[in-house]
Amino acid sequence: MADRQALDEVVRFTSDLIRIDTTNRGGGDCRERPAAEYAAERLAEAGLEPVLLERTPGRTNVVARIEGTDPSADALLLHGHLDVVPAEAADWSVHPFSGEVRDGVVWGRGAVDMKNMDAMILAVVRHWARSGTRPRRDLVIAFTADEEASAEDGSGFLADRHADLFEGCTEGVSESGAFTFHDGDGRQIYPIAAGERGTGWLKLTARGRAGHGSKVNRSNAVTRLAAAVTRIGAHEWPLRLTPTVRAALTELAALYGLEADLDDVDGLLKKLGPAAALVEATVRNSTNPTMLSAGYKINVIPGDAVAHVDGRYLPGTEDEFRTTLDELTGPDVDWEFHHRTVALQAPVDSPTFARMRAAVEEFAPEGHVVPYCMSGGTDAKQFSRLGITGYGFTPLRLPEGYDYQAMFHGVDERVPVEALHFGVRVLDRFLRTA
Repeated sequence: MADRQALDEVVRFTSDLIRIDTTNRGGGDCRERPAAEYAAERLAEAGLEPVLLERTPGRTNVVARIEGTDPSADALLLHGHLDVVPAEAADWSVHPFSGEVRDGVVWGRGAVDMKNMDAMILAVVRHWARSGTRPRRDLVIAFTADEEASAEDGSGFLADRHADLFEGCTEGVSESGAFTFHDGDGRQIYPIAAGERGTGWLKLTARGRAGHGSKVNRSNAVTRLAAAVTRIGAHEWPLRLTPTVRAALTELAALYGLEADLDDVDGLLKKLGPAAALVEATVRNSTNPTMLSAGYKINVIPGDAVAHVDGRYLPGTEDEFRTTLDELTGPDVDWEFHHRTVALQAPVDSPTFARMRAAVEEFAPEGHVVPYCMSGGTDAKQFSRLGITGYGFTPLRLPEGYDYQAMFHGVDERVPVEALHFGVRVLDRFLRTA
């Protein structure tokens, strides 16, 4: 089991990493190198030989390998990103890059997304070095840049240019799973991610006839765009159940003593109450308009207008997604992918999932582990190019009233110290047997 030093270090490492400002504003405006060097130094102190890799100066990734005891076993990838989204200090109760530890809580941008997991990995690896522990299978550790934007300088770069470093890896573990979800009725649910919706960020362009704002214009680009955006925003996407979501609904229904009526999913979701939040965003594709841009003067009809839409699609539905967008945009609006990543699915009946479940249940025997599909995405999408199946497993034991999902990209992001301690213990237990 993780020792006292590991528990102390996970808190210190989380705080230290938060204090290293790795804000990713997009468009290449980020510098992860100081955080990468910090992580590499901690790994080197544990006897590993980390490699620092960059596609762009300052956009640094770290990769290291721990040799397992079973040379016939497939390797496991354990990865976390070093960049964070922007934070406006004036909106926060504490400075977002202070890393302050107050009243048993670590505050700051990245406390949950995801410098906490980076710190857990470092703490566990260093504990193993002190105790002489080795995992059963080779463990490849990767700290990545650029996850909060395109991943082109991070996991995408590693998958495309340094695939040899991940030789033998068949499965990967990273963020957004094994956290406590309180259902408000005394139950504690620990969802482990075994899938991700694909990302389809769209750019819509409407073209028309420019002209004077006082004249009749049947070819107004703004009108055409507005109509298309309205259709997209109002569209009711049909139900599409993936194996992961089916398993989630089935296990949740059993937990609540309900019949798993998958012919009436909307009705089942209503019966699940707050727990429905774990699956309701992943039973359908989605398209949410987010940005509009048109014109330069109020009395001038512009010749074109642009909108952006955050689209997400489930595994196996990308063709349907594309066809539906063709229909919704119509003949007067063109659309293209501004950014696209694949949808992912991982088996919930695998030995790895069973070991993750067992690790959580050992330290949270009152908890109920269920599989779920993430509505968004992670670096697992890029590593899937190497044939690596991805799971979301960042264990955190959270108190009731703590809104885990609101911490992601939110104001006053923070993580309890006890949650970090739980995470180290569970991660240590899982990785020893994985």
